[in-house]
Amino acid sequence: MGIPIGKLALYCAAGGIAPHRVLPVVIDAGTDNEELLNDEFYLGVQKKRTNGAEYFQLVDEFMQAVTHRWPNVLVQFEDFSSDKAQLLLNHYRDDHLCFNDDIQGTGATTLAGVLGALRAKGSDVTDLGNQKIVIAGAGSAGIGVAQVLMQAMIEQGRTPEEAKDCFYIVDAGGLLGKEQSASLSIEQQMYAREVDGGMPLDEVVKKYKATMLLGMTGVGGLFKENMIRNMAKNCERPVIFPLSNPTIKAECTAEQAFEWTDGKCIFASGSPFDPVTMGEDKVFYPTQCNNMYIFPGLGLGASLAGAKTVSDKMLYVAAEALANFVTDDELEEGKVFPALNKIRDVSRSVAVAVIDQAIAEGQATKIDSAKIDDLEAFVNKKMYDPVYVPLVEKREVTI
Repeated sequence: MGIPIGKLALYCAAGGIAPHRVLPVVIDAGTDNEELLNDEFYLGVQKKRTNGAEYFQLVDEFMQAVTHRWPNVLVQFEDFSSDKAQLLLNHYRDDHLCFNDDIQGTGATTLAGVLGALRAKGSDVTDLGNQKIVIAGAGSAGIGVAQVLMQAMIEQGRTPEEAKDCFYIVDAGGLLGKEQSASLSIEQQMYAREVDGGMPLDEVVKKYKATMLLGMTGVGGLFKENMIRNMAKNCERPVIFPLSNPTIKAECTAEQAFEWTDGKCIFASGSPFDPVTMGEDKVFYPTQCNNMYIFPGLGLGASLAGAKTVSDKMLYVAAEALANFVTDDELEEGKVFPALNKIRDVSRSVAVAVIDQAIAEGQATKIDSAKIDDLEAFVNKKMYDPVYVPLVEKREVTI
């Protein structure tokens, strides 16, 4: 229960949604942990974990109940296992207002960081389709990031085939290849390569001259020095995002990335890292690629608009709004995400972008754009502030 409570606390603090309008939910489908099954003090459902059709029926019962009670509810899926997360998202996304933060939230946040990295390189954001993107980790997060980046390329004018050809996705068994199709999910099959299936990560980075390396494996220290140095030889400013957390599971540290690339890389991480000093006076300030930059504003915008669904284009414009919030001075310091003390301003900008897109798609059921002169002011007025409202009017009494 701690995870949904923590996420909703961010909706309130960062997204400006009132605390009485959020509800933490845990779906307890049992456990296969023998120690918990035999623990008389275990508070969860003390039976073997539900799977298969019965599990999906349980989730469907919840979705029907929650939408019956609150027809305009926004449901955020979080921490579902990789074998179920995408299936559930695919089932509900077209007729429910919902999204999966591990898949779409991580993807949109990473897209914002990647767009910021292109700006830091001095490239146009439409150069995204010219990148060679190696993703370490083929789970729901890794595939979700690939899907959002690919959709962004298509929005920028690339064909699906051109966009798909930019990705090299590597799991524990090496590069995803067509010969593995029988053991891959439908989403993984989309990115399976015709040749070099099973090729190790370091060889993929070297052979295909990766310009971006994204890590979502949970394997600490996976990005080795030789791999990163080879990447830096083939790319003037390599983009390196070790996105696993906590810190002990980061694929490399900020200090390693900057040291192995002689300070040339553009870096963001899933875990926080201290500033890195190169030489006598050059200091780089690593920023954290944290989903809290996206999901509070996305939820705020979708709710205020009364959107029917969360579309791919909403995720794209949310990422654009976040990327545009980073200043040139911040990019010069090595930052590709804004300071956390700006998070409410970021959430407001993301919400405005999402509402604009909902209106453009004809999805906005609660907002009439013709009656709102200043959308940003409208959103700002709707955001909850954690301040006490005085119960007694304070006045000066003069005699």
